[in-house]
Amino acid sequence: MLFVIAVEFFLTCIRFAYHIVIAIIYSILPRKAKNVEGDIVLITGAANGIGKIVAKKFADLNATLVLWDIDKKANENVAREIEVMGKRAYAYTVDVTQKESVYKVANRVKMEVGDVNILINNAGIVSGKKLLDCDDDMIIRTMEVNMISHFWTVKAFLPAMLENNEGHIVTIASAAGLLGVSQLVDYSASKHGAIGFDESLRHELTDMHSGINTTVVCPYYTDTGLFYGCKSRFPKILPILEPEYVASCIVDAILQNQHILFVPKILSIFIFLKTILPTSAFIVLGKFFGGFTFMDNFQGRAKKNFNRKF
Repeated sequence: MLFVIAVEFFLTCIRFAYHIVIAIIYSILPRKAKNVEGDIVLITGAANGIGKIVAKKFADLNATLVLWDIDKKANENVAREIEVMGKRAYAYTVDVTQKESVYKVANRVKMEVGDVNILINNAGIVSGKKLLDCDDDMIIRTMEVNMISHFWTVKAFLPAMLENNEGHIVTIASAAGLLGVSQLVDYSASKHGAIGFDESLRHELTDMHSGINTTVVCPYYTDTGLFYGCKSRFPKILPILEPEYVASCIVDAILQNQHILFVPKILSIFIFLKTILPTSAFIVLGKFFGGFTFMDNFQGRAKKNFNRKF
């Protein structure tokens, strides 16, 4: 028994070292981008913001776009813009919090378009209120849109990916899913859940020896309007990000089968510090960098546009 464990430990060390070396190489030399021409890419929350920009970038790569959003008019406008480019796009009106609707429309997509190759769970909302000021229904809605909906979309499209032994599941999370911020208790909790969803799913797929990739995206706050009014204390270090830049980073990460994407990369330093510093010390650091005041001037989208994406 001890001999078996010793051999397993030795082989584990070799595999561990191999993957460390590969990671270092890829950090210097980017991986070869995969070809997505003809692939079917489904994006939730595709009517505007990051979802819209990512859709157009995949259209430029000759992928077929399936656009899901609760905003029928805006979503169909995006589909028309992509068709004007000479590319294929299909718009579906979906409330991703309604699992039966997700499953029903997913079946339509399979029949009308085909099996989805890349699923991008992008839809998201934010209340921007302190916990005790946040309406109960809004808390539930935030969790349903930002995290629970991922269960329904993945359960809808994963079986075909497993059958075909290829696919890619993308989770658009947030830096707030790793570094909590005052007045974002519900939002941060939902994004923590989304990150945990991705990591656990990756482990399941690895254990199954499947050919399916996963990517989780953790960007800093992005100027899509959802966080309108918020200000970074040190914009030279942590600037409010431009949607075009974030979308480009997302597409590049997907094309290179990157597991985790931090935007900007400096976030990884803060995440590392969080793991080694005493909690009280990290709170002092977070306060200095504006984690307690970032949401002070939050306005967000107009109420009529509230259920839009991050």
